[in-house]
Amino acid sequence: MVASFLTDVETLLEDQHWDAALTQAFDLPRIAVALTDPKLHSSQERQRNWCEQWIRPAGAEGDAEGLDYEFVRRTVVERMAREQNGATPPVPAPALRRLQLRRHLRTQPRGFSPVCARPPDPKASEIALICTALVKAARRWYARSAVHDLVVQKNLARLAVLR
Repeated sequence: MVASFLTDVETLLEDQHWDAALTQAFDLPRIAVALTDPKLHSSQERQRNWCEQWIRPAGAEGDAEGLDYEFVRRTVVERMAREQNGATPPVPAPALRRLQLRRHLRTQPRGFSPVCARPPDPKASEIALICTALVKAARRWYARSAVHDLVVQKNLARLAVLR
């Protein structure tokens, strides 16, 4: 389910659906934090902590693809702060619903190339940078932490059977 969701973001980037890709990518910290909570709650503070822990790998200032992790982290945290002014509910139901809809799809092996997603347009390039960094962070989080976290696995199972 998580892999399919991440693949969707990558596919949206490849197809140059920048706004849709960005919307789903910004859901990733919300989803990750909610999945670690038994009641699927996701607070702004916990999302900020997730961003600080997972967006930039330990010891990395940038990577071979030129990702500016600090810029991405700052952008995501600023967006969360703006959204918090709109009184975001503790359970990110729309984001979890989008994740849940991925449960019946198989992930297609595709060989995504982030370089292809970076257009010459500065705004679209910035969106591709943010989305790519968030997808990488979510993959790191899942592989290093969530796959071994009983609460996350129980929540994913609950989402898989809910209609």
